[in-house]
Parts: sequence; C-alpha cells; structure tokens
Amino acid sequence: MSSDRPNVLVVMTDQQRFDTIGALGNSQIHTPNLDRIADSGVSFTNAYTPAPICVPARHSIRTGCEPIRTGYLGNDKRDGAHLEDRCGPFLARAMGNRGYRTFGVGKFHTTPYDLELGYDVHLRREVYEEDTGNELSTALGRKDAVHLLPQTNQLPADETFASWVADRTVDQLREDDDRPFFGMASFMWPHLPFAPPEPYDRMYNPDLLANPVREDRDLDHMDEMIPKNNRSFWNEREDAISDPTARTIRAHYYGMITHVDRQIGRVLDALEAAGELENTVLCFVSDHGELLGDHHGWQKTAAFEASVRVPFLLSWPGRLPAGETNDELVSLLDLFGVATTAAGDPDYRDGIDLVGMVAGDAEPRQRLFAYHEQPSMPPNFTMMVREGDWKYVYMANGGREQLFDVATDPDETTQLREDRPEVAARLRNAAVEHLQEREFREALENDSLAASPFRRLDGVRGGDYPDHPGDLLPESSDEE
Repeated sequence: MSSDRPNVLVVMTDQQRFDTIGALGNSQIHTPNLDRIADSGVSFTNAYTPAPICVPARHSIRTGCEPIRTGYLGNDKRDGAHLEDRCGPFLARAMGNRGYRTFGVGKFHTTPYDLELGYDVHLRREVYEEDTGNELSTALGRKDAVHLLPQTNQLPADETFASWVADRTVDQLREDDDRPFFGMASFMWPHLPFAPPEPYDRMYNPDLLANPVREDRDLDHMDEMIPKNNRSFWNEREDAISDPTARTIRAHYYGMITHVDRQIGRVLDALEAAGELENTVLCFVSDHGELLGDHHGWQKTAAFEASVRVPFLLSWPGRLPAGETNDELVSLLDLFGVATTAAGDPDYRDGIDLVGMVAGDAEPRQRLFAYHEQPSMPPNFTMMVREGDWKYVYMANGGREQLFDVATDPDETTQLREDRPEVAARLRNAAVEHLQEREFREALENDSLAASPFRRLDGVRGGDYPDHPGDLLPESSDEE
C-alpha cells in the first residue's frame, strides 16, 4: 500500500470525557496509546461536540453539517434518507469519490439501522455476533436496575466488542490495495453499562479517585433533562448516588477507557508494522462526554463541559507539529474538512479549515454552537454558545439561561448571568442570528429565542420486572 496522498483513520469512542487522557493532564488514568497519538500530533483542548448525544453527533461527523441543518438534535428514531440531499455525500462516500478505499468498523448508530453510509466495507454488530458467537447485549453488560452501577463484564478481554473492533480494523489495514484508505474504527465504550472485563474492573482504586463536582443543585438542575435522566436510572430526580459509589463507577469507567486504549494500541502497531503510520492522518475523538455524577447528574445531553466537551487528537506526520496543544475552539464538524483536505479536495461544509488554522493559514473559529432537543418530550431545546472564555446556555423549557467564565470557573459552579448581563445579551443575540442564518425557525419566536412555560420532565425507569418475584422462578425447585 503506497500513495502520494496519506491514509486517513478516524478512531472514535463513545461517551468519553475530555479529561480522560494521561498526556493531557490526568495523572490517574493509564492511556499510553492515546498518549502516543497526542505526542505525535496536536491536542485540541477546547473541542466540542455539536450535540451531546449519540445520533446527532454522529450524523454531524458523517455530514459535516450542524444538527440544525441535519434536523437531528436528539436520539430520535426516524428516516435519515434526507441527509445527503440536504448536506451532500456522507464522509465515507465523499472519500470514496476522491479515490480512497473505505471501511467502517464498530458502532455507527444510524436510523434506520441499515442506512447506507458509503463504505466499501461496513462491519457492525451483526458481524461481531457472527464472528464471536456473543450477543452484543452480553458484550456490553447488564442494563435495567444496574445500568449505571459498576459491573464486571461476562466476557474475557479478548472477546469484547472493543477487541473485535480492533481485530477487524487491523484486518482492513492489511488489505493489499494501491489506493489510500479512509477508515473509521468506532468503539462503543466507555458508554454505559460500566462493565469492563477483568482485569480492567479492578485496575483503578476508587479511593484514590476524585468525587463528582456537586455544588449548587438548583444551578445544576436548571437544565430539566438532568433530573429527568436521573429518574430514568435511579427512579429519583435527585442524584442519590453516594460519593464512594460514584468513585467506584469512575474506576470502572476508567477501566473501560484503558481497555479501549489497549485496542487502539494494536491498531497503531499494525499501522507501524505495515510502514504506514507515518503516511496516515490519524484522528481520535469521542462523540460526546459523560457527566459521571458531576452537577448532580449522569449521562449526557447537558451543556456542561463534562458532557459537551470532547477529546480531539490529530496527527499528520510532516504536516502538523508533534506534541503540541491548541486551545482554539474546535468542533467535531471539522473532521469532514480534515479528511477531505488529506484527499487533496477540501470540503469544510459547516466546519472550519482545521489544518490551515493550525498552520496559521486560516482563521480560527470565533464562536461555537451546540444543541440538544429530544423531540419526544418537548419543550427541551437547549443551545450553547462558546465565545472566548464565555459559555452561554439557553434552555427553552422555562426560558432559562446560564453564563459561565470557563477560564476562571472550569467546573462551572458560578452563575454569572446577573453579574454580566451585557455578555449574556451579546451571546443570546449571537444565538438568534445564527439560528436565523440557518433558517432554524422552530427555535425562534419573532426575533427572540422561543421560550415556553416551565414543564417538569419525568423519565421512566427501565427494566422488565415481573408482577411477582416468583414469576421468574421455575415451577419446581428441581428445575433450578
């Protein structure tokens, strides 16, 4: 395999926080292979998802378009056939059109499931189940009542979905083809259930890990989706998880990340063995973060940093500096431009010229936007605006607003809306102007952000429980 144009490999995890890479300051986590990528390229320390939940984030990566253009702001199940008509060819198809062989392995979270994304080779859960004989549900861990509680995976480390993603990605890297490749290796962890395999389930001592950031509950729960998500898992709106349990969950979460990191190392080693590591643009990202108990909440959807900010590492040997950090505002939208730039025919869509920005040849982003809305339970449209050190968050449910200075208050515990009304007004107006430019009028009322009277949102706890405990037992004790 050799080409004048570099290969492009995107490695993506699911629900990994921005602060979970050893080389970027987390001294407690073991991520030697993510550290390798960071040391060989640029680490973007202010990178954000355009939507802090799986489906819209992934649609934005594959289209290069904002959620308010794709029409996906939440995990709603509907036909995505309109996406290429609205945004242009999906990224894999765009790279194929530019002469690349393309493959995708792992989780893609499309609706409908069989939405054709343009990969020459597309390997997902059904191939994992056929290859290993394991049900994906077994590979992920138990849900229902223990969905967020720490578990040990039923499978050995070499049979997990993450291990299989690495296996099949390595197979694709070894294909004999004169064309450069564009590949997506999409891991499903550290998305809950928090069920790493042995020995990753006991790799981290929870007593040495930090407690969640929990201060003003009223401020934290201004976004009604946070208590709603709590009730979906704990059957209580308030976060009732103790600090010791939260630390144990974090220990398992870190274990899942280290397991995935080891699989990423296998992919890097295969590239190196093939002599292609120096000829490959390598990008590592996650689709969104995880509150992990911060702000009295769990899961994602929120505009707090733990949920909306993501790791973003980019290595391009000979083109980008090695071992550098960059604090400009970056979005997952920018991946589309990175890949097509490598192919020699850049298409930035709603992103920016990230490669040019690092080189000083293109302007950095002045403002960054992110969104969330779950259509099945309106009104809950949320919009975030980042500008400089300021973060403004608008919640249509009750017309609530938050303003943070993330430079002086990185944990977002101090509400500044009343202290700096002029900043809130400027960023509110910027949000309105952006929605008007994108013609996303459903979030507007005349020339203002639309608001509705506050409505409590109550999630329903999952779990298929019997009417009576004995219903799950065999009729005779001899059958047990």
